[in-house]
Amino acid sequence: MKKKVIALFLAATMVFGLAACGGGGNNDQGGDNQSQSSTEGTDDADEGSSSSSGEKILSVQVGPDPETMDPALNSAVDGGNMLLHSFECLLTVDQDGQLAEGQAESWETSEDGLTWTFHLRDGLKWSDGSDLTANDFEYSWKRVCDPNVAAPYAETVLSMVEGYDKAIEGELDALQVKAEDDSTLVVTLSAPCTYFGSLAAFATLSPVQEATIEANGDGWATEAETYISNGPFYVSEWVPGSHILMSKNTNYWNADAIKLDGIKFNLIEDANASYSAYQTGEVLMIKDVPTEEIPSLEGNDDYYVDPIIGTYYLSLNLDREPFNDKNVRKALSLAIDREYVADTLMQGTYTAAGNFMGPGWIDTDGSEFIENANGGEPYIDTTDFEGNLEEAKKLLADAGYPDGEGLPSITYSTNDSGYHKVVAEYLQEAWAELGIDLKVEIVEWASFTPMRRNGDYDSSRNGWVGDYSDPSNMLDLLCSTNGNNDGNFNNADYDKAMQESRATVDPEERSKALHAAEDILMEEAGCVPVAYYNDFWLQSDKITGSWHSPYGYWYFMYADIAE
Repeated sequence: MKKKVIALFLAATMVFGLAACGGGGNNDQGGDNQSQSSTEGTDDADEGSSSSSGEKILSVQVGPDPETMDPALNSAVDGGNMLLHSFECLLTVDQDGQLAEGQAESWETSEDGLTWTFHLRDGLKWSDGSDLTANDFEYSWKRVCDPNVAAPYAETVLSMVEGYDKAIEGELDALQVKAEDDSTLVVTLSAPCTYFGSLAAFATLSPVQEATIEANGDGWATEAETYISNGPFYVSEWVPGSHILMSKNTNYWNADAIKLDGIKFNLIEDANASYSAYQTGEVLMIKDVPTEEIPSLEGNDDYYVDPIIGTYYLSLNLDREPFNDKNVRKALSLAIDREYVADTLMQGTYTAAGNFMGPGWIDTDGSEFIENANGGEPYIDTTDFEGNLEEAKKLLADAGYPDGEGLPSITYSTNDSGYHKVVAEYLQEAWAELGIDLKVEIVEWASFTPMRRNGDYDSSRNGWVGDYSDPSNMLDLLCSTNGNNDGNFNNADYDKAMQESRATVDPEERSKALHAAEDILMEEAGCVPVAYYNDFWLQSDKITGSWHSPYGYWYFMYADIAE
């Protein structure tokens, strides 16, 4: 397989891969960019690159209909890829994986690390031409804490800000995020946070327009007409199940650097349909490649495989029997032949995972976190499946279910894309070795993540791709209060270790606390890591000036289409 690997993968230390999660001249003040129509000819695209009106429209596929396009609510990569192009945070991440100026032209941190001051650019505008100020950021960040909004990332991105505990109870003004004037935002932390700059480049903390939300309620982020944004593109047409068309935002501060007239995000869920659209030239890039086609694509110049930081894992609903028994959870985990899954079922596009935290996560001393975990040894020896399976059978017997006797049938829920279905079918066989009857439930993507978040499942496919390379980004998921804790793992010692990691300013103590948390998670089998992610996709060489980050995002805002 020809791998075009980003050399910056491990150099992107503690920086975030979304220019919102997840980067000039403007129109005259008052220009209504949001109401302009750039949809002519979008049904007659010429080889995914232009429309009948002569506009330069890049046609791509990065996922199906997103669950949400509200920056405060999104927690999926597909939605993140779209938010990346329609919104911009105070800071961004550049092509070299370094923090860069976004809506803020500069920022500084106090000597004690507690006060972060961001200076916004002059003349910032929303896509509708109205003024954007520091007050918009204050409103938006406090909105993330609003219990009525229930943002899943709230704890991850704002728990270190002074007043967070009161804010999440509804006292929003307690959050110490203050607009000193129209161009200055001051944030006061309760404890130093070395990666807070990465959070300021995180999609959840994108600015949203208060007047639009007040006028339209939750529906503001479901229609092109009300989807006011501030990034390099704005949503000009939205046809659920078909496409989201984003047109160049001429009110964007760096609009002169944007070469495309628009980007058409084709909302295709079926990988075969994506592949067909790519073959015909209807789209120039597809994220979802049919797995059966991979052997024939290896070595092709338009087939890319790049590492990303993240883990493909299984969630077990700990609120349901028998998953509230640690031995059952460990048995289910050890009965999986991870090397077979990664190397054979996933055709080497993933890597077997013996830890929860895989390659790419950076420890406090700058080394890889995985190198210092568990004394340098994997928690699960992926090379000794036979030994693991024998241990699994013993653990299940210790739990009172010898050879699976007495265990009710288990349902495994997954969406049908990539390798998910074939992994589900393998789990039926693997867990049958323990005497367990596993039923597979295929759920469409639009319903899958809400189902999992609401706990409406027994066992389920899950996964996480890093937003920044600090290990807390993924370990926070398993805190009992975290909005992304889909398995409802609740362990006081784990929460204590994570709290210690947030409270200390000593790098060694922080590292020790983070590793203690992973030790507890793996001992308790709070979730079941299976494989470490890579991204694989097809992209035409007609696309120039784009890049892919180690956080699973494609940057098309400064792209062009070769003639």
